[in-house]
Amino acid sequence: MATKLKIKVGDTVRVIAGASKGQEGKIQKVLVEKNKAIVEGVNLVKKHEKPSASSPQGGIKEKEAAIHISNLSLIDGNGKTTRVGYRMEDGKKVRFAKTTNDTI
Repeated sequence: MATKLKIKVGDTVRVIAGASKGQEGKIQKVLVEKNKAIVEGVNLVKKHEKPSASSPQGGIKEKEAAIHISNLSLIDGNGKTTRVGYRMEDGKKVRFAKTTNDTI
């Protein structure tokens, strides 16, 4: 059973734990079942690629690996990390930054 995640594709996040601690980037993909996300330019791993029609050269490529949601923190408008809350505005459920109280 997957839980409700408070981050979405396109959010800017900072890594708060692990080898990539302190790095920032935009979320490219959220893997809900695994509680992980792929962040642009963060948690890079080297992948050996066999020569194929799409890449005839092959070789070692760098790509982003998934990172656990608990190691990510959303960045608010001021560039600081924040927690995410929910509230109703005009009959719609919206996310807001707990530090600045602004809607996301």
